[in-house]
Amino acid sequence: MTAIPAVESDVPEQRNDEPAAPAAGWQERARALAVRFGPAVWCYAVLKLIGFTVFMKLLSFSGEYAKKPPRFGGGANPWDVLASWDGWWYQQVAQFGYHPALVPIPGGQVGFNIEQNSAAFFPLYPGLMRLTSDVTGLGLYGAGMLVSVLASLFAAAGIYAVVDRLAGPRAGVIAAGIWAVAPGSGAEWALYSDSTFVALAAWACYCVMTRQWIAAGVITLVAGLNRPTAAALIGAVGLAALVELWRRESGVLRPLAAMLLAPLGLLGYVGWVGWRTGEWGGYFRLQHDAWLHYFDWGQGTFYAIRGVMLGRNDYPFAFALPDLFATLIVLALPALIVLLVRLRPPLVLTAYTLATIVSVLGSLGIFGNVSRYLLPAFPLFIALAVGMRKLSWPVLATVLGTAAAASGWYAGYVIFELGVP
Repeated sequence: MTAIPAVESDVPEQRNDEPAAPAAGWQERARALAVRFGPAVWCYAVLKLIGFTVFMKLLSFSGEYAKKPPRFGGGANPWDVLASWDGWWYQQVAQFGYHPALVPIPGGQVGFNIEQNSAAFFPLYPGLMRLTSDVTGLGLYGAGMLVSVLASLFAAAGIYAVVDRLAGPRAGVIAAGIWAVAPGSGAEWALYSDSTFVALAAWACYCVMTRQWIAAGVITLVAGLNRPTAAALIGAVGLAALVELWRRESGVLRPLAAMLLAPLGLLGYVGWVGWRTGEWGGYFRLQHDAWLHYFDWGQGTFYAIRGVMLGRNDYPFAFALPDLFATLIVLALPALIVLLVRLRPPLVLTAYTLATIVSVLGSLGIFGNVSRYLLPAFPLFIALAVGMRKLSWPVLATVLGTAAAASGWYAGYVIFELGVP
């Protein structure tokens, strides 16, 4: 497949006839990494900090958080909102571990027949929270925020690496900036596993693109311990490895190893939950009967969009403003997909993006969270970054800076305060 034409870099390339430099020490390697990834990471961090500040200010102005329980979007301080909802469950896992069980609710409502259990939340993120807390002495809240922020920086670097390889460094920096202001990006700096997953997904895709098959398989295995949506990444890595096996350009053993390693994390955790609950489909039954979250072939998405367009709330988990944004995002997806495919990116990016979209739109859940659920589909930003790379840096700063300020509302306040993240 043809790659996207890259722009010329401002950094002069080393000439082939120059003598090879001696092996660099760790200081030189660190400096080289800082030079390569620094602009993208700084771009992301500055834009994210702008949006985060606006988000916190809006919470302070409204004061609604003080009227809600800490577990359900409230707390004593605005920043406590970041540790509510899923964040509360992650803290429970980090502090007390798992006790998987399928406990029926007597006389439960339709769709909620089993008590909610922390086993629905995958172990990687809370495990990192606990490890960070033990090493640094921070509380679980501080440790979780530190993990999320650092993971978001690695995610920005991974997105840059992918896009830089396709369209040059300028587009890579812009793509990292777009991810900072994307709808749903409020979850990137919160006690949520989104940033951790995107970091793993981006680097797994990069390893596939550079034919580092063992690394791709291991990273995908770890991603499978982070959240169930890793199934899209597992499928994409497996498909790319299968094509590579057919082409025989990387031999047999390494692509085959990637195919075998990739699903082990996801299958291992789902199998463990099934074993502990005494029912091999225990994890999926927990999701279905305790959280009302399962693959329904898009019926939930259809009813939600129909409800939004007709001004009704006759569908599960209706939240007016978040659902309106989600509807606009869904309507924009066909154009973004066409623009991505038109650029003819590597198979792993196309397959991963399409599988993620199918997984999100084909599952019943909180429709207003479509923006957050689609955060892992970062390749959708590639066409936007390619189109914006011809803009001057002052224009880009104005566009992305304005979007960053607005993201504090549409990507943070709307989701966390006007809906359920």
